[in-house]
Amino acid sequence: MADDSEFAGKVPPNAGSQGFNPGLIVLLVVGGLLLTFLIGNIVLYTYAQKIIPPRKKKPVSKKKIKKERLRQGVSAPGE
Repeated sequence: MADDSEFAGKVPPNAGSQGFNPGLIVLLVVGGLLLTFLIGNIVLYTYAQKIIPPRKKKPVSKKKIKKERLRQGVSAPGE
């Protein structure tokens, strides 16, 4: 009995099996979800670049073409 009382306060309870830190588990889950989201976006973006045709440019009006030619110093035909 005397030996038990000497070591009673020196041995930590459950010293061998602490388990996982809950903060670490949350961090790993959130990090994994974020990484999955980013990789999924990159994959979808590259897939869309291959599949979707490039956007057509708006047609430029003849008035704007004429104005740009005058600005550059080239006279418009017929004037």
